[in-house]
Amino acid sequence: MLLEHDPVHAFMPYPPVAVASSPEGPLAGLTLAVKDLFDVAGYRTGCGCPTKLAESDIKTKTAPVVQKLRDAGARFVGKTHTDELAWSLYGMNVHFGTPINAAAPDRIPGGSSSGSAAAVAAGLADIGLGTDTGGSVRAPSSFCGLWGIRPTHARISLEGCMELAASFDTCGFFARDAKTLAETGAVVLGNDRIELPDTPRLIRPVDMVARLGEEQKAVYDSFFGDLSAQEARIYPAGGADALYDAYRVLQAYEAKQSVVPWIEKSGMPLARGIDERFAQARSISAAEAEGPNALRAAFRDKMDDMLGTDGVLLAPVVHDAPFRLDAPQEVFDGFRHLAMPFLCVAGMTGLPQVVFPAGKVDGAPYGLSIIGPRGSDRSLIGLAARLVGHQHG
Repeated sequence: MLLEHDPVHAFMPYPPVAVASSPEGPLAGLTLAVKDLFDVAGYRTGCGCPTKLAESDIKTKTAPVVQKLRDAGARFVGKTHTDELAWSLYGMNVHFGTPINAAAPDRIPGGSSSGSAAAVAAGLADIGLGTDTGGSVRAPSSFCGLWGIRPTHARISLEGCMELAASFDTCGFFARDAKTLAETGAVVLGNDRIELPDTPRLIRPVDMVARLGEEQKAVYDSFFGDLSAQEARIYPAGGADALYDAYRVLQAYEAKQSVVPWIEKSGMPLARGIDERFAQARSISAAEAEGPNALRAAFRDKMDDMLGTDGVLLAPVVHDAPFRLDAPQEVFDGFRHLAMPFLCVAGMTGLPQVVFPAGKVDGAPYGLSIIGPRGSDRSLIGLAARLVGHQHG
């Protein structure tokens, strides 16, 4: 890293290598932290995995999205920690440790983009670059009290970035405020294909909201309650569990094509959690993925029809605030299964989702979000900024 101090353990302790940025541009004066899944010339790419790190050469080419940010003036300050192979949601790495959530130091930061989120939350970077396959930008945004976006699928290039599940992988980013998120989006997102109207059609997903506890629903109602919105049930037949089950099969099947062959070849030791996901991924057949793929296609069409070009979903991000680092094992085992039915809505549809700070639950940050039509990313950030401004006005 290029910082003198890292009090929240956000950065990989790589030898500092100066990386040139443009002295001018829309992001001049802002600092950039990059998840250690992206290649940066002069650095290795460890992917949160000691075996990957040992195999990695020093890169000679920088991932295009990182280069865009540097060319726009953002100053690179280091590569950040990630869950091993980006294959978790908690931000805890048995090999390299857990970044500290500055907004709630006794809680998990959320993963797998934990280091980038922790760096931004602690003020060590203005922009945090991450990836979001199952929720790895959105959950840390909620947990750390940040702004964040999972863009429309494939809107930002993932060249020079480790693949986990190609049809779900996205490049997302964090900021402490809407202005910085919007400025970053202007650089990496390009022009919107769909521009939301000044007064979009708001939709309250009653079946998502029904899964919230009392305290969490109070935050949701406090923020969204006075907005005029139509109500809709969004989950497919079989409900949230059917959607999540389909996601799990599809993600595992795609991981079977990407990281599983490397795991088998390298013989890397399998940490707890990775061992279960590895075993599941190895066992999934193409035939088993056919039904989930059909469900995904139907759900995607349903959501596209519901949102059209002017609809926006007022969505919870996850079911709860981040849990404590000393939580009992059953919390560790069960939390992601409760969070994923929320997170896989945007994941299974490829729609953009913007997360923003909304309140606290049990003394820790609890964010909310909006999901918009595919290709509406930048205007979705603008709408989120107006909604938050209205609340604080």
